[in-house]
Amino acid sequence: MSRHAERYPTKNAGGRMLDLLQHIREANTTLKGDLAFANDWQYFSQVLVSYTERKLPDPAAHHDQLTATGPYAGTLSAFTTGTKLRTRYSHLIPSHFDQKTSLWACDSNRVVQTARYFSAGFFGLDWASTAATLHVVSENPDLGADTLTPGDTCLEYRNDTIYGHDFGLHNLIKFRHTYLPAIMERLHGQTPGITFSEAEVYSMQEMCGFEILVRGSSPWCDVFTHEEWLAFEYARDLLHWYRAGPGNRFSGTMGWLWLNATANLLRQGPRTGNLFFSFAHDGDIVPLLTALNLFPLSSNTIPITRVSHHRKWRTSQLVPMSGRVILERLSCRPFRSQSPLPTATNLSSNNDAISPTTNELSNEHASTRKEGEQQQPRRAKAKAEVETYIRININDGIVALPSCHDGPGQSCALDRFLQLVHQRGKEVGDFKEVCGLTEAAAGKITFLHQ
Repeated sequence: MSRHAERYPTKNAGGRMLDLLQHIREANTTLKGDLAFANDWQYFSQVLVSYTERKLPDPAAHHDQLTATGPYAGTLSAFTTGTKLRTRYSHLIPSHFDQKTSLWACDSNRVVQTARYFSAGFFGLDWASTAATLHVVSENPDLGADTLTPGDTCLEYRNDTIYGHDFGLHNLIKFRHTYLPAIMERLHGQTPGITFSEAEVYSMQEMCGFEILVRGSSPWCDVFTHEEWLAFEYARDLLHWYRAGPGNRFSGTMGWLWLNATANLLRQGPRTGNLFFSFAHDGDIVPLLTALNLFPLSSNTIPITRVSHHRKWRTSQLVPMSGRVILERLSCRPFRSQSPLPTATNLSSNNDAISPTTNELSNEHASTRKEGEQQQPRRAKAKAEVETYIRININDGIVALPSCHDGPGQSCALDRFLQLVHQRGKEVGDFKEVCGLTEAAAGKITFLHQ
């Protein structure tokens, strides 16, 4: 499951940035000190849009879309990710053109475009006609559990104004009080003719990152100190922890839908298909991390009144733009826990040790035809010895399940993994019941199949 690639601000965040710039213009004062550059700075999204007979700039025209310029362009990132994963998993791509691979993307332009650029990198530029089919899954709130975007279909999550979707925003605002007032005071001291609110200073910090994605650098980044950036990073982590992460009571229920559907595919093995790609938003991936129980509440806390510098929960590492969670099905010879754990590098290059999401002996394809009949006895023996494991790869880093990581490369035996998923389903609760849906609503994901 992948997040969309690098994008412009959303309409809401971008609208707040434009309101800030309008506030600066209407103040009719010359900015000094840290903000002196902003006297002649231009917003990073300037598009000429036709209005009757004239073309006027519309700074909001790119909001919500992938970036397409600069070294961090989202279009480039999605294509590069496809190429990178083709290098890793090329042996799993069907070799016959009549065996197209299905991909799924939720119905958001930036997500769909990410899936398309990714497909060009993974399958080739002619992917749509020869190799793959992209299915767009509606974000309609009436789909029940049969969705890639459960945050849109879980009614109680949307309607609970205290502990639902807005729980993260409420806690973010509380935390911002701990560090933004000092910045506001500093900026006002440099330019007494204008006063900024907490929300406006926060938008300045957001503009730093978004301008980098478009132009490659940003003067907004130099406005703030290192400690202030650490506080901003924590603010983002806190927002997602309580909005859709382990700190939200609906999170595990929402994330279990895709996890359960994928676990069933992993249980059935390669007869269901070798590759399954889903594309969605960070708010849909964060619940998956909760469902996997990678950050148990018993050992992870995100306080609201101070920065927890030693936390493991960092969204910049977990769900950055173009971030992804990969579940690999590994077929290995019997593993002995007393032996040294092989590294991820060794596993990915050892044909006898690993074969992600494929048939029990798929890596035997490394043997050439010249070996012919002599290889049959060795293959029969290997088949009798093979064992199956599940390994979790988050943004190219192997992440161990807290309660099951004694397999090769910190993987988890398939049977044990399936038990854990089943147990988590009981712990997080039934989606329809937790979300307040009718009995007639869909109770599971049905579209994930080749």
